[in-house]
Amino acid sequence: MNDRIVMRVAESLVAGGPPGTAAEPEIIIGELDGPVGTAFATLLGDQVKGHSRVLAIMNTDIMVKPATLMVSKVTVKDTKYTNILMGTVQGAIANGVLDAVRNGDIPKEKANDLGIIVSVWLNPSVIEDDNLDHKILFDIHRKATAQAIHKAMKNEPSIDWLLDNQESIVHKYYQMGLDGKI
Repeated sequence: MNDRIVMRVAESLVAGGPPGTAAEPEIIIGELDGPVGTAFATLLGDQVKGHSRVLAIMNTDIMVKPATLMVSKVTVKDTKYTNILMGTVQGAIANGVLDAVRNGDIPKEKANDLGIIVSVWLNPSVIEDDNLDHKILFDIHRKATAQAIHKAMKNEPSIDWLLDNQESIVHKYYQMGLDGKI
């Protein structure tokens, strides 16, 4: 059996909180001495205005392991949005990564060898919410991160499940279009 984790990919969606608090991370996990490591270093070293890439940290000066890089799916151009993304959500992602290690989804002995890239969705509407519940936002992004890692490491959904359920799964926004709601 090969113990190398070359590349695993998954996504997750966790909603159910107040408007704007849903999380939809897409992740890639793999060895830092392979293609994921190359992508990780390239992204970190090639910053783009409005789409800064930052390490997931527990707090300033405390990086999570495995090393995790956050990439925003939304163009960042507002200070309030930046503070929420690079504060509440950044801490939530770091904690979700540690939850995945604690739960055994990521082998503890691989914590220094793996890299994770998280493409982060934070709804731009959060800047309009003067009563944003940061605890709920934190909890949802933490759960979504851990859930995406679990799915990646377990190769979920399986191809058999997808084939068996293909005809019964309808994309939410496609259905809304059929219903005339978008």
